[in-house]
Amino acid sequence: MQDVVLAQEGFRLTASLTVPKGTTAAVIGPSGAGKSTLVSAIAGFFPPVSGRILWEGIDIGGLPPGKRPLTVLFQDQNLFPHLTVAQNLGLGLSPRLKLTATDHDRIEAALARVGLLGLGARRPAELSGGQASRAALARALLRARPMLLLDEPFAALGPGLKAEMLDLVAEVAGETGATVLMVTHDPSDARRIAPLTLLVADGVAHPPVPTGALLDDPPPALAAYLGH
Repeated sequence: MQDVVLAQEGFRLTASLTVPKGTTAAVIGPSGAGKSTLVSAIAGFFPPVSGRILWEGIDIGGLPPGKRPLTVLFQDQNLFPHLTVAQNLGLGLSPRLKLTATDHDRIEAALARVGLLGLGARRPAELSGGQASRAALARALLRARPMLLLDEPFAALGPGLKAEMLDLVAEVAGETGATVLMVTHDPSDARRIAPLTLLVADGVAHPPVPTGALLDDPPPALAAYLGH
């Protein structure tokens, strides 16, 4: 992000930073600081007032969200209720669900990878919260984009299940070589899977630094948020 300015009424956030390719970086900071807005700008849902967003040196700022080299996992998982789990995954391969036999094999493999083998015919309403999270992650796996943005998709899960999902994200990212940006309000999430953490506070998205060092000796804005 080169000299990026994000602004709307009563809100302004600047960002000049680089995230190393293939790493996982947490995005942490006080509520309302702009963590989700930052991710939305990278994804293409919140246009910057100025500055450039680059991937591998190429400006992606003019691309619509669907054409950007990324997949986003949101809190609501974005599963369509009228489609089966397998069809929801199929959207990651073909927006019109024109799927080949090879595509169906890939969908089954993705379901197996996230522990949902045999559940492809179910509707999202028939899934538990953890299973819905797994289905959304399976779709991201199928899309195989080089960047994965997580906007607290596991926030509603219990601690054990959330830790399980974070570990699965780390495994999938390791297998695919994806660069991961993970918005979280929980420092233990960052410590678990993110070697780097990017602090968003006081109108600035700071460059990523080693997670342990940041959380062990947090600057005042982060210390206040964490209750230190």
